Amino acid sequence: MAEQEDLLIDSNEYLKSGIHIGTKFKTKYMADFIYKTRPDGLSVLNLKKIDERLRLAVQLLSYYNPEDILVCSRRESGWKALKLLNKLTGMKVISGRYPPGILTNTNLKTFTEPKIVFVCDPWTDKNAVEDAARIGVPVIALCDTNNQSNKLDLVVPCNNKGKKSIGIVIYLLAREYMKKRGLLAEGQEMPATMDDFTEE
Repeated sequence: MAEQEDLLIDSNEYLKSGIHIGTKFKTKYMADFIYKTRPDGLSVLNLKKIDERLRLAVQLLSYYNPEDILVCSRRESGWKALKLLNKLTGMKVISGRYPPGILTNTNLKTFTEPKIVFVCDPWTDKNAVEDAARIGVPVIALCDTNNQSNKLDLVVPCNNKGKKSIGIVIYLLAREYMKKRGLLAEGQEMPATMDDFTEE
């Protein structure tokens, strides 16, 4: 099979968002996704691998109904994009503090039973990851070069701290999910632009 060079979005858009700029710290889990280390010590992630993993994440999510998907971001940089994701797709979203026990305690009014969990950072969203692992629900996580990958089923390498970077990931996730689920007609544009997800 010929190597697929076409990405989900123009590589310049990826680069502009800083999606590939990692941290100075790198874990062995993330080594395979790192393309090089810059002179200033920051790791640079491989764009092609980011794109491949994003496609895999969409593929996996598209097997589920929106109400069976839970997306979490404790870090504020993901809140705006998540709100829009929820509005466009109907996926359940938790922005800010993850309420303990909502996946495990059936007595809670807020008890929810997702079939898959997506987190913007397995470190800041570790409580959601722990709960999902406890009930045997798969977890997809956006991972920077300093993240560990225990208890994760799919790692999507990217800069998971910047607004623009998270925004572009969530934008692509929403767009591709809507296409795969038939929520967008052939050739129909999503009713929100990339800027809606990434603008400050």
